[in-house]
Amino acid sequence: MRILGFVLLGLLVTGILAFSVGAWMYQDIPAVELEKKYANSESEFMEIDGVRVHYRDEGEGPAVVLLHAHWASLIMWDSWAEALKDRYRVIRFDMTSHGLTGPDPSGDYTLERTVELMELLLDELGVEDMILGGTSMGGTVSMHFTAKHPERVNDLILVSPGVLNTRIGDPNKPLELPPGAGLLEYVTPRLMFSGMLNAGFGDKTKLTEETIDRWHDMQLREGQRKAEIARMRQYISGDIPALMKKITTPTIIMWGGANPVVPVDQAYKLIDMMENADVELKIYDGVGHMAVLEAPDATSSDIREYIDARLASRAVMPAGVSSNEVLPVE
Repeated sequence: MRILGFVLLGLLVTGILAFSVGAWMYQDIPAVELEKKYANSESEFMEIDGVRVHYRDEGEGPAVVLLHAHWASLIMWDSWAEALKDRYRVIRFDMTSHGLTGPDPSGDYTLERTVELMELLLDELGVEDMILGGTSMGGTVSMHFTAKHPERVNDLILVSPGVLNTRIGDPNKPLELPPGAGLLEYVTPRLMFSGMLNAGFGDKTKLTEETIDRWHDMQLREGQRKAEIARMRQYISGDIPALMKKITTPTIIMWGGANPVVPVDQAYKLIDMMENADVELKIYDGVGHMAVLEAPDATSSDIREYIDARLASRAVMPAGVSSNEVLPVE
């Protein structure tokens, strides 16, 4: 028994040492250090209800607002911003617990709080109406914002939104995280993001080491990991069928045909729910969940064509007709 006790004690000490070394290896990166690395000349910061929000506001013209995916940052929209900013005002921002924005001092990471901060930011920027786009979690936020403010969204862009993801579980209860999930606050290996991103790409060769490094670095921002765990524990997607019925905004849905995270059949289910909106579907063969990153040229080219056409259709609308009504271009 004494020998067994020594063995168990040895294993415990080894485990503690391994955990301590792991925690030291993946300690927080100061925000100022990450800003030096990932902010650029277009990066701006604004204090919004106690949160220092990182955003970029480029170009002039009708506003296009883009919301990033879970675990990602506004940088994922670089290709779209480049394709649109010559004619449109492209606005994108890092949500709390993401990118260079970081934690929310209130500790509130619910969808309601996320939408509220978005409202306040857009009000400060003087954006009264917009074309709104989001991918994955950003798509979910876009849906909630559109349902709440139909008068502010002229067109809606959804890129593989995860609202019907069966892994989320009960849409009316917070996600139940597996035991030990809290350890991510202390030990967050790069391998986790490599595996996550590889799973989201149809063509793994399109995934760059730079993208993996960026996702990992951003998550190591001071306070970020604790904030992200809080977001996951507070996440409630809500009654999606009821939400989608509220949306009357013309919508384009873009989906990777090889998406293993939210399979393409969910695109058709989503369209069936959007019975009060005119919806166009674009599927990208062989592309996974991260279509914006995996097929930047194709998706940005297609969205430019779509937005140009929608802008032209609104330009010929007779007086008194809502911009949310689809009219043919003569």
